[in-house]
Amino acid sequence: MSDLTATATDIDSRLEGHRVELTGYCYRMLGSAFEAEDAVQDTLVRAWRNIDKFEGRSSLRSWLYRIATNVCLDMLNAGNKRARPVDLSGPTPLAQAALNPLPENTWLEPMPDGRILPSVEDPAEAAVARESVRLAFVAALQHLPPKQRAVLILREVLAWRASEVAELLDTSVASVNSALQRARATLTDHQGDAATADAANPLDEEQAKLLERYVAAFEGYDMKALTALLHEDAVMTMPPFDLWLQGHDDITGFMTSIGAACENSRLVATSANGTPAFAHYKPNPEGPGFVPWAVQVIDIQDGAITGMHCFLDTARWFPLFGLPDHLEADAV
Repeated sequence: MSDLTATATDIDSRLEGHRVELTGYCYRMLGSAFEAEDAVQDTLVRAWRNIDKFEGRSSLRSWLYRIATNVCLDMLNAGNKRARPVDLSGPTPLAQAALNPLPENTWLEPMPDGRILPSVEDPAEAAVARESVRLAFVAALQHLPPKQRAVLILREVLAWRASEVAELLDTSVASVNSALQRARATLTDHQGDAATADAANPLDEEQAKLLERYVAAFEGYDMKALTALLHEDAVMTMPPFDLWLQGHDDITGFMTSIGAACENSRLVATSANGTPAFAHYKPNPEGPGFVPWAVQVIDIQDGAITGMHCFLDTARWFPLFGLPDHLEADAV
């Protein structure tokens, strides 16, 4: 019995060793943090139940990716395509700003780095991994048909050979190469700022100082200082609301009108989607301290902040990011 237990423990350990990279893959495929984690759990359960059928003709990793791909393709057959507010409409002028929520499954979701970015020693490989989970890049992936999406991720992000992808998808190398060519063309049309934002991790000295100034300006609700940090075409999004604003005048105008309750907030550093992020706590309207308000995912380009993506469903995001549900009044 002890040998069986040891074998089961070894299988569990080997399967769990692939969880983070599989979650990253499923997240890129699905655009949803929670659906990605569900897909990976389903993958590992299927692998466990069928481990006796694993013949070792491919690596365990390849076999798991085959299962995960099939799980994701099944989930994507429902036809849902997640998006950012900027993908659905043009910017809303401040004078017309209104907070209209759309269903949860409309939106591309943020994801903590630690759940999707495995530790790698090669800086170039790490940089590719970070760029490939940025919100703009994952949003661009949503425009691809599911199998093209899988081909592009496996070939371009994970650096699989065409023959390996063909075997995984039960197709030919020619079909894989054709799908990749079409996927690249579509991605070029939709990628937008995904290709131009600065690398976010590790932060260089200039980026770190920019974020320090951002925190000081936001917590002090200093709109003049914030304006100096924002690119003139910076965007602010607030899922689940379809509203998005462009330009520092409309962003700061919103913050001092509809968003005025966020004055005297606190920001706690975290990371999401390969970029800097903050847990945003606003003053507790019912007592002392601060309560969750948003997870902010920040885009930086050319020494300025180009995006403030504020995900407001804190009941979902703060537990996912391991963030406290309250800050004391003296929190710094």
